[in-house]
Amino acid sequence: MGSSTDGSPAAQGALTETDDPASDQGQRGFLGRLFSAFSPSAEPAAPEAAPGVTAMSQGLHALRRMRVDDVAIPKAEIVAVPLDIGKDELVEAFREHGFSRLPVYKGTLDHPQGLVLLKDLALQHGFGASGRFSLKRLLRPILYAPPSMPTGVLLQKMQKDRVHMALVIDEYGGVDGLVTIEDLIETVIGEIEDEHDEDEGALWKEEKPGVILAQSTAPLEEIEGALGLALRTGEDDEEIDTLGGLVFLRSGRVPARGEVIEHESGVQFEIVDADPRRIKRLRVRMPATAAE
Repeated sequence: MGSSTDGSPAAQGALTETDDPASDQGQRGFLGRLFSAFSPSAEPAAPEAAPGVTAMSQGLHALRRMRVDDVAIPKAEIVAVPLDIGKDELVEAFREHGFSRLPVYKGTLDHPQGLVLLKDLALQHGFGASGRFSLKRLLRPILYAPPSMPTGVLLQKMQKDRVHMALVIDEYGGVDGLVTIEDLIETVIGEIEDEHDEDEGALWKEEKPGVILAQSTAPLEEIEGALGLALRTGEDDEEIDTLGGLVFLRSGRVPARGEVIEHESGVQFEIVDADPRRIKRLRVRMPATAAE
C-alpha cells in the first residue's frame, strides 16, 4: 500500500484529495480520453475483440465489465499506519515501503481515519521545519467503494474527486481491500513502470555478499550463477526459467508481500513486492546470511 502502494500495493487509500492543479494536467488529459468511453454516447464494446481492435479498446472493455474486487489489493497486504504513530516512525514507514501515501487507522484498519501524503509530511515537518507533530492535522479525507462497484465508475469518481486511492468496504462496514488509480489504468494500458519499479535493464543486483535483490523475471540461470548454487533440484523445476516461477512453484501460490519462502537448500526468498496476481520483486538470501 502499497501500499504501493503509487503501487501499487501500487503498491496503494481512497474520498477527497486535492493535489496541485498543475501537476494533474497531463493525467486529466489522458484520463479524459478514457472517461469519454464511459459517456452515454459511447458505443458499447463488442463482447469479443474484432480484428484490428487495439489493446486499449480491449482494456476499456475490461474496465467496463470488471468490478472493484477484481483488482483490489487484499486487506492482509495493505500497508497502513496508526493514528498515534510518531513522526520518525511515519518517516520510516514511507522509506521502507516506498509509497507516496498511506491510509491511517485508529485501533484497527476497520476504523480508517483518512490518508496521509508524503508530500504533506515533507512540506510541514521536513526541510528543517520545527513544530509539534500531529498526524491528525495532516489527514486528508478518504474514498470508500463497495466491492461490486464497476471499475470504470470508480475510475471516474477518482478523477472527479482528484483522489488516487480507495478503500474497499464490505457489507459489514469493514475494510476488505485497497485500489489505486494506477491499478485501474493498468487494466486499460498494461503495467505502468514508475520511480519505485526496478530498471528493466537491471533484473537483479547484489545488495551485499550473499544477498540479491531481483525482479521476478530475472533469469534463474543468472541467479544460480551469482549464488554459485543450483536452485532447480527436481524434475518439476526443469521447465522453470525465472526466479519468480521457481518461488511460485515452491509455494504453490502467489506469496504475499513480506512473506519468506524457504528453499530446501537453505536459501530464503523474501517477497519484497507482489500483488494478488503476480510476484514482482524478491530478495534472495544465502543460508549463511539467512541465519544472520
